[in-house]
Amino acid sequence: MSNQSTATGLASHVETRTIDMVPESERHGTSHSQMTLWFGANLQITAVVDGALAVVFGAEAMTAIIGLLIGNILGGIVMALHSAQGPRLGLPQMISSRVQFGVKGAALPLLLVILMYLGFAATGTVLSGQAINRMLGVDTPYVGILIFGGLTAFVAVVGYKLIHTVGRIATVIGILGFGYLAWQLFHQYDVATAFGQKPFTWATLLLSMALSAGWQMTFAPYVADYSRYLPSNTLVSSSFWNTFLGSTIGAQLAMTFGVLVAALGGNFLKNQVGFMGELAGPLAVLIYLVIVSGKLTVNCLNAYGGFMSILTTASGFNAKKQFSPTTRVVYIVGFVMLSMLVALMASADFLNNFKNFVLLLLAVFVPWSAVNLVDYYLVSKEKVDIPALYSAEGRYGAYNWVALGCYVMGVVIQIPFLNQAMYKGPIAVALHGADISWIVSLVVTSLVYYPLAKRSMKVPAQMIYPTPAAAPAAASRASELRTSLA
Repeated sequence: MSNQSTATGLASHVETRTIDMVPESERHGTSHSQMTLWFGANLQITAVVDGALAVVFGAEAMTAIIGLLIGNILGGIVMALHSAQGPRLGLPQMISSRVQFGVKGAALPLLLVILMYLGFAATGTVLSGQAINRMLGVDTPYVGILIFGGLTAFVAVVGYKLIHTVGRIATVIGILGFGYLAWQLFHQYDVATAFGQKPFTWATLLLSMALSAGWQMTFAPYVADYSRYLPSNTLVSSSFWNTFLGSTIGAQLAMTFGVLVAALGGNFLKNQVGFMGELAGPLAVLIYLVIVSGKLTVNCLNAYGGFMSILTTASGFNAKKQFSPTTRVVYIVGFVMLSMLVALMASADFLNNFKNFVLLLLAVFVPWSAVNLVDYYLVSKEKVDIPALYSAEGRYGAYNWVALGCYVMGVVIQIPFLNQAMYKGPIAVALHGADISWIVSLVVTSLVYYPLAKRSMKVPAQMIYPTPAAAPAAASRASELRTSLA
């Protein structure tokens, strides 16, 4: 009886919804939760690496910090505008793409998003696995990877509420941990010598902006997933500002730290986890905990968003809009296991190349954001036919060739302007390495898509919600989960 009570209690906290709309009766919380979630997801070791890359690519320290700040602000605005869609629609982020691209056409950006989730999950698992191994004092790589993968799967299966709780914990631990690391950095190094080592150039400023703007805009496919349970009367401004401030402040602090450690000549880029442990000295174990908690937050976002993107892609072709709790668990565990397999079997060189490939994929998210945001705020004006999102025969059809054409154009137009590890475009070379591809794509895609969408989109007169039958269906799914766990 005790075991049955425990299982029932656990089941009551496990999320049961997937890609269907969250009804008002299940909405809860305040937009303040967005600030801690995104602060915790950004104040982490990979953001430190992103900041360090600005110096590695030639920027002077102060130029890098200013450029990263501008990029975080500009990219953060785009990212936070997506967050504001969550309370209004009650839907995961990527299913809203069906409004613009069609029920089946949305599979194009979705497949690329899934690849991004997998790549970031694998590289994050490697770093966290190293930190866990150092905490435990073991040399076998798979030990830390398996432990971290298990933690990721557990948090993602329990779902929305626990993910936000992990974000709050990571925020507190991250502030304390990075505060201590900054104190140690200033005591062990002459930080003033980090500045003025190189002359200012516009190219390195723009490159720094691209690094941080790209960082922020990769969160665009995630962000409404974690605001969709907020009450529908949540102010757009409240959701926007809490998400924006959490994400930009967390990222800027981590990236600034990365700029300093790179400019001071440490071996951070060769051994990120080891360097932070050595810098921490006697509190190295606690800093490893900081690394794991920050990466756990963002890796849960990868697993959670990854499984929903897979379901969204599949459901576009089989017209399903609800999935059982068992299916939900299987997809999450399968995604995490795949990311662990990549982390375990890949060589270090492969992971670096794979990460560069994923960074190149950032080019595909800028035009997607442009199309999604222009439609939502300027064309549809927050009026969506939600039931039609689940049928290719409905208002939005199977494919919207206007949106798909603008999207492809927005990707292609970036090619001459790209300055990435895998490819340097001729215009970027002519601009001495300045990467303005994301700015060009954001502006051009928006300007081309807006007038075409105004003429072609079938916008409903008002928001159309599903029938109230969704609430009993949710109760049935929760009952099914309690029965299976018991």
